[in-house]
Amino acid sequence: MNYMEIYNQWLESDYFDADTKKELENIKGNEKEIEDRFYTDLEFGTAGLRGIIAAGTNRINIYTVRRATFGLANYIIKNTTEEEKERGVVIAHDNRHMSREFCLEAANTLAACGIKAYIFDSLRTTPELSFAVRKLHTIAGIVITASHNPPEYNGYKVYWEDGAQVMPEIASAITAEVNAITDYSTIPTIKDEQKDLVVMLDDKQDTAFIEAVKTQVIKTELVKKVGKEFKIVYTPLCGTGNVPVTRALAEVGFENVIVVPEEQNPDPNFAGIEYPNPEEHKALTRGIALAKAEGADLVIATDPDCDRVGVAVKTTTGDYALLTGNQIGAMLTNYIIESSKEENKLDPKATLVKTIVTSEFGADIARANNLGVINVLTGFKFIGQKIKSFEESGDRTYLFGYEESYGYLVGTHARDKDGVVASLLISEMAAYYYDKGMSLYEGLKELYKKYGYFKEKTIALTLKGIEGLAKIKEIITYFRENDIKEFNNTKVVDLKDYQKGIDDLPKSNVLKYFLEDGSWIAVRPSGTEPKLKFYVAVKGQDESECAGKIDNIESDINKIIDQVK
Repeated sequence: MNYMEIYNQWLESDYFDADTKKELENIKGNEKEIEDRFYTDLEFGTAGLRGIIAAGTNRINIYTVRRATFGLANYIIKNTTEEEKERGVVIAHDNRHMSREFCLEAANTLAACGIKAYIFDSLRTTPELSFAVRKLHTIAGIVITASHNPPEYNGYKVYWEDGAQVMPEIASAITAEVNAITDYSTIPTIKDEQKDLVVMLDDKQDTAFIEAVKTQVIKTELVKKVGKEFKIVYTPLCGTGNVPVTRALAEVGFENVIVVPEEQNPDPNFAGIEYPNPEEHKALTRGIALAKAEGADLVIATDPDCDRVGVAVKTTTGDYALLTGNQIGAMLTNYIIESSKEENKLDPKATLVKTIVTSEFGADIARANNLGVINVLTGFKFIGQKIKSFEESGDRTYLFGYEESYGYLVGTHARDKDGVVASLLISEMAAYYYDKGMSLYEGLKELYKKYGYFKEKTIALTLKGIEGLAKIKEIITYFRENDIKEFNNTKVVDLKDYQKGIDDLPKSNVLKYFLEDGSWIAVRPSGTEPKLKFYVAVKGQDESECAGKIDNIESDINKIIDQVK
């Protein structure tokens, strides 16, 4: 059927509710809108769904959530033992519009398929879901969240029994099951006798998670020493982080934590923040203003599902500067290594795990300390996979894992990035420098003096709709099929095409150019948004030299894009 036939089917079928039909009636005559909503099914990607909340097959709504869950249930039923199936699935959700409704729809659909579903009484963080999968020994997990997307979005992520997001082979198999569901009315609905399969969790899970997070503190006495005076401004950006982050900070000894009042409570509209992304300066506007008023030493922000962390630090001028994900990751790498050495806790088999689009700053620090470094594809599940393989082989131990997009995991209590433990360790690290009479910003400058100046930039080209998707494919195909010899008048010495399945990694639609001066450029389509991303990383003597390199490389990239357009 074409998109108009599917649209009419939704209008005429008794399966779809009156509110859905009313919404669809309101777009009658708007063929472009109808086309965008129905020309395809919302793609079940490498870990699940993400889309605009609205009626239609290419939107996220109760029906597409049911369909995704039925597909997951069918995969579990067909590919696990009876014992594994009986372990059930745990579900968490954030503060977004429809998150609770989607959580309940998923739970009821699983129960209708004879699979136990554990749910929380209200919103919880993504890292706690990852922890709960392993703690409850479930076969899978689901998180209802769209991370840091704008308010009109929501999403659905699937985790497997190891606590990490499903790996590509499982994701592909679940996708096939989802795609096989062409008639929504065939999705089973929960019966009275199945309602006991939906189990409400108590607060024991919360305490177990917080206790696991607290064990990652390295310098407990230092925190107790400066915790009363060291001042932190924190914002959960109206999401899930406020309760666990402030609890963890308080219980280890940080007593001077000020939460941004306008952003402390869950709000699906994010108190007017258009893009609740902690890497964006605008998202931290209130937090920085409060820090200036209070003379705070550190500003921390977590995204709505509390798996990413942004940081603003006081500079030598008294202003506050945002650190990048690469800077935070490198500083945490150095702090964990140096502190572990001081405490005689550094395992010589310890290995740093980072993604292929993450700076070499942290990797250089690890290598300088004779530690291993492993690169994985973009997506924290690949870091989680390495933790599992280290534990199984015993050849390596996990030191720390991070990605440039503000995701970090200290410890192995979770298998996904954890904004709670990262907030705790960032605060401890900042307190360490504070105790030395230094700011985190001055600590960063020290590392630059020792290891060289690193600078990165991500260039995101947003192209929406059918035409946008086609253009993204056309541009990356151009880069793949044309022999680009230089950027910034510097020779390309190597090109890695991860689509070919190289470096013992799964195939992925990523290109990475390596330049003669040590700079690199990576090109990849976003897995969750209609964007083509270019990652540029350079190293030099200082900020000015690096900024010049990035500007020239960006100009060359734009010239190539213009040729394709």
